[in-house]
Amino acid sequence: MEHSTALYRRLRTDPSRPLPELRSELGWDEAEFDTALGELRQLGLLRPTPATGSGLTAVSVATAVRHLLADADGHLADLFTAVRRTRDTVEHLHTRYLPAQTDTDDGGTRHLVHGADRIAALLEDAAHSARTEVLSLRPGQDHSRTALDGKLARERIALAHGVRLRTVYPAAALHHPDVLDHVQRLTGAGAGIRVAHTLPLWLIAVDSTMAVLPAPGGAPDTALVVRDEAVLAVVRELFEYFWTAAWVPPDLLGRPVPDDRHREVLRLLAAGLTDQAIARKLEISERTVRRLVSDLTTDLGAQSRFQAGVHAARLGWI
Repeated sequence: MEHSTALYRRLRTDPSRPLPELRSELGWDEAEFDTALGELRQLGLLRPTPATGSGLTAVSVATAVRHLLADADGHLADLFTAVRRTRDTVEHLHTRYLPAQTDTDDGGTRHLVHGADRIAALLEDAAHSARTEVLSLRPGQDHSRTALDGKLARERIALAHGVRLRTVYPAAALHHPDVLDHVQRLTGAGAGIRVAHTLPLWLIAVDSTMAVLPAPGGAPDTALVVRDEAVLAVVRELFEYFWTAAWVPPDLLGRPVPDDRHREVLRLLAAGLTDQAIARKLEISERTVRRLVSDLTTDLGAQSRFQAGVHAARLGWI
């Protein structure tokens, strides 16, 4: 990471230097140089161009974020198409191969569960049986205190067994005080909580053995339990996509919005300025800049300055 940051800064200030010459000047071996280049390309911070001696141009963090979000939107559209196709396939399998009103598991890989009480009992059993992880997407769920308390009790059972619990909520749901209190208590109990702008459907996956999905046709108070390996693989891939694209809401980290100083640091980071340049611009020490950047990455649940920029852009902070 240090090598890629140093290379990024050099390419921003002097893109005309041929890459072999730049590597020699930096004193790195070929593997170190290629690794740094690869990291920058993966983050979208480098673009090919015939206009420079290096054949590359180092774009600003803000530009990389815009390209990343545009790519994500395209991927999201493809994913929604895949989701619709998967749901149509599941509905076809259910309609053609399962009895229309079955609500007991006859040894097959899919069955329906009818009624809110029976679904709640199913989820409690799943919480007791989980051994490694429980994954869930939670759009459009019941926000009543009774429903949220029931979810919290089930999820604490899994957490008490040492199960890793990861949940993605729609960001708008946290505007509801009871939901915010619920996820804050879950976070305090050790669960991983993130939010996304939109989610295509609700789902719960337990270990690699079972998933609970909306019933085909959207039947109310009915859930489809799936144990088919192929469908489970799609469900887990779908969850991981949204988990990777989601972010930790600042509400869970004690800072709803950044103050003016932190917001200005974000803006300058997105413009590609170094800590030294930011310090000069704001007339503060580099040590203070590093502390402010550390505050921002922590508050945004980010693992790097670039990821902090992505999350901040999604939140409309820059």
